[in-house]
Amino acid sequence: GFGGTGKQVRDLLHVADLIDLVELQLARMADLDGRVFNVGGGLETSLSLQETTNLCREIVGSTLEIGADEATREGDVRVYVTDNRRVTDAVGWRPRRSPREILADIHSWITANEAAVRQALGT
Repeated sequence: GFGGTGKQVRDLLHVADLIDLVELQLARMADLDGRVFNVGGGLETSLSLQETTNLCREIVGSTLEIGADEATREGDVRVYVTDNRRVTDAVGWRPRRSPREILADIHSWITANEAAVRQALGT
């Protein structure tokens, strides 16, 4: 979408950062009871699809041809970056892992679990 440039932006969140937050919330359950927070990677871990693709190529050490779809569909989002201010103010939590670390850990997990991934994908 959006002309097929790959400039749409998303933030990334490492599962370990989410676990850190859940542990903080469990420790402060009485203070946080009933409160709802947006949680994501935030601005520090946001990348365009193009940047993400380039980083994945560096991590994996190979390239894969990726096509572009210029058509913008109803509901396509150009930029999504989570605003974590409310949860940061409440418990001091911030994501700590970088986009490179997040994507490298995903690659390591997929490599270590390749048989299960292939089975889940039907390949």
